[in-house]
Amino acid sequence: MAQNFSLKDQLFNAEKTRYLAGLFAAADPGFDTDAFQAKVMSRLPDLELKERMAWIATCLQQAVPGDLPHVAPTLLAALPPPLDPTKTDDDFGDFIFAPLGDWVVDVGLDHPDLALDVIEELTQRFSMEWAIRPFLNHHPDKVMARLEDWCDHDSYHVRRLVSEGTRPRLPWGQAVGLNLTDPLPLLDRLHADRTRYVTRSVANHLNDITKKDPELVLSRLQSWSQDAHQDADELRWMTTHTLRGLVKSGHPKAMKMLGFDPEAEVSVNIAVLGEARIGGALEFDVALTGEGDQPVLVDYIVHFQRPGGKTSAKVHKLKQSALRDGALKLGKKHKLKADATTFKLVPGAHRLEIQVNGRVRAGIDFELLG
Repeated sequence: MAQNFSLKDQLFNAEKTRYLAGLFAAADPGFDTDAFQAKVMSRLPDLELKERMAWIATCLQQAVPGDLPHVAPTLLAALPPPLDPTKTDDDFGDFIFAPLGDWVVDVGLDHPDLALDVIEELTQRFSMEWAIRPFLNHHPDKVMARLEDWCDHDSYHVRRLVSEGTRPRLPWGQAVGLNLTDPLPLLDRLHADRTRYVTRSVANHLNDITKKDPELVLSRLQSWSQDAHQDADELRWMTTHTLRGLVKSGHPKAMKMLGFDPEAEVSVNIAVLGEARIGGALEFDVALTGEGDQPVLVDYIVHFQRPGGKTSAKVHKLKQSALRDGALKLGKKHKLKADATTFKLVPGAHRLEIQVNGRVRAGIDFELLG
């Protein structure tokens, strides 16, 4: 990624604003494109990503004033054709339509039936999981009933919204007052979907639940496996994706469900190669020994020094493999970025540990040089 790359500038900028204005001008001859663009750009460069969404929604409300029954015809007429229905994944849509969801929330909470009709159309241009959550909080029964209908929708974007919009820990999303079990009947139907875009959302939803109730998730996955409504390979992928958080924490039942024995007798030797220096890399070799050709899931944990003398452990994937004739050799070069914006490295004593099938098997101390 380029050093000066800006996601907010790529997603919301003058060109995107001009495109959106053109769509509304085509739908409403009275729409003042110049005034709208000038208004948006007067503040856009100073705002962060989510703030830009809210600001564009505000500018749209000023350009097309009124409550949802008044503005919905113009809003719907301005939409481009739906996203390609022949795809099955990786078609999130254009972020410039995200503010339309904010707009619907701002002017439509008192008109839930119409708002859900509009959201059904919008999510086929850009995913509306953030927009539907305020309606879940204000009109839970009405929204849940609509979500049940959407489980059978022709558009996989609408089906995905059922799972994504009800996630317990949706990134950037408003918290919702649902119990963890409330959406499970919906997921029971969606887990057999034939599009990865939907099944990934179901897996992410279940991964959210594992933070609060791992047993609930494990029992659901077991039930789905027994029901056999989903392709076995796809359900195996969903299970792995769902349990990734539990795997990092070494949850024994999650390990067993994935075919790895936490109690397996495996010995580990670690060798740190050369110096570990900020701006360079931590390079190490790992040798595993055990019985036969048993499967192994190998992670490595780096215990980083933090300012003030505390430490912070980060788990990283190393290899999903199997012993061959009782042995497996692995190597890794872990980059130690000096200019990372999310995690500042601190020189000093650090520790590297190797986790196999969810259990820490060996560790070694090393010095991180500045």
